[in-house]
Amino acid sequence: MEITDVRAHQIRIPYDAGVASFRQGASAISALDMVLVEVTTDAGLTGWGDAFAYVSPRTTRSAVEEMIAPQARGLKVPDAAGIPAVMEQIQRNLHLFGRYGITMFAISGLDIALWDLAAKIEGAPLHRLLGKTRRSSIPAYASLLRIGSPENIAGECKKALALGYGAIKLHETTTPAVFAAREAIGPGIPLMVDMNCPLTGEQAIAFAKACEDAQPMFLEEPVWPPEDFTALADVRRKGGLGVGAGENACTEYQFRQMMNAGAVSHAQPSVTKVGGVTEFLKVAALADQLGVKIVPHSPYFGPGLLATLHLLATRDDGLVEMFYLKREACLWGGRADVDATGHVAVPSGPGLGYEPDRGVMERYRVA
Repeated sequence: MEITDVRAHQIRIPYDAGVASFRQGASAISALDMVLVEVTTDAGLTGWGDAFAYVSPRTTRSAVEEMIAPQARGLKVPDAAGIPAVMEQIQRNLHLFGRYGITMFAISGLDIALWDLAAKIEGAPLHRLLGKTRRSSIPAYASLLRIGSPENIAGECKKALALGYGAIKLHETTTPAVFAAREAIGPGIPLMVDMNCPLTGEQAIAFAKACEDAQPMFLEEPVWPPEDFTALADVRRKGGLGVGAGENACTEYQFRQMMNAGAVSHAQPSVTKVGGVTEFLKVAALADQLGVKIVPHSPYFGPGLLATLHLLATRDDGLVEMFYLKREACLWGGRADVDATGHVAVPSGPGLGYEPDRGVMERYRVA
């Protein structure tokens, strides 16, 4: 079986986040931009992947079309055991364009699609190819977007708990925000604080100490730049709280640097960024070896979410991150949503388990 084509589909689905906002620098993100990677074969099977996009969907799409598709067309479809070698060769072929960022996002999309194909060929759900199935549903946490107002933060936290979520993550950078959330959810609910890299090491240590009584599970990416693992290690050692990081890291190699530095208590590989399922598995194995917890970065709604569910199904721990918002449409017909108990069911069909709704894709396609 050979790969006949690789296509990138840019999809934009509007959402409503209520009192929250979502920004990346100067760019307000008013819709969920996704780049779905479709890998077709001469046997009629199709694999689906997901390349990280957010405010750069056209750039990611171009990377898939210009870098990934020429590498993949004509390749023999590998089985599960053969995917890592194929992906390493593609990484080698494309290293001139960078080992991180957009290049690796596009590589991740292809990798996820190859794993989808490998599992479909076996007629099994992806998690059965990855290891022993340990969970059929994954506990989710509500990943609140930036709100600012402590009063509104408290209100949104209470709403999330009422919907069944058993854990909360903030995207805030002030101590009143953290304490407002803790007061709203009570002492027994896990609370995480994603800061998006704003502080120096010294500032982050001071912030951690100021928040200690609110007992966050971890501060996520408190330091700029995100690859300053020495500073992150200082924050973890001196601040009194756990530290999470990894959504901006690509490949097992960079995670190894991070973990060897003692920078994180919680590693956060993103399957749509890190290099796909292949690199995620390497990161998870390394984390288990070094005693670091895995809490994936997964605030997306395409095939990357499904891949994350399958990866977590083979583990006894780890939560799935779900953006706390109302989207206008769903590629999976609502089957990958959080249920009333705060869990997301792991798909049981072949491959990733579900096929994206072509009608939704066409309705929200960006030409």
